[in-house]
Amino acid sequence: MPKSASSVEKVDTSYLESLLGYNARRAALAVIEVFLQRMAQYDLRPVDFSVLSLVTHNPGITSRQLCTTLGILPPNLVGMINALEKRELIERRPHPRDGRAMGIHLTPSGEKLMRDAERTAAELEAEVASRLTAAEGRILIRLLKKVYL
Repeated sequence: MPKSASSVEKVDTSYLESLLGYNARRAALAVIEVFLQRMAQYDLRPVDFSVLSLVTHNPGITSRQLCTTLGILPPNLVGMINALEKRELIERRPHPRDGRAMGIHLTPSGEKLMRDAERTAAELEAEVASRLTAAEGRILIRLLKKVYL
């Protein structure tokens, strides 16, 4: 009879838990899972929400600015912009200073959707951050930005 492998009573995760990437990914997964559920009613993926939020807070933003800000490749953004335009959430208008560029703006239905979606996102954030004090939440965001900015 072959020698049996030893069994693990308690899984040692100490090494993984010492890694920034592991902890960031676990936290992101916890938030994204709930985000996907809550945004399903708006038919928005995280990247759609991010694009529409930037358009909400920066009317007239260009595709180039969206790509740079979100780290999206232009070919990937084109299809997304077309899909959001087809859903009548955004519209393109000539840029006032750059004749070659188009500014992206929300339509009235896009404005309503984003008011509701951003309210839902704020509620979700409050729930997820409920284990943190307000100061801890601000510190966590500041520290995460130090990693990716």
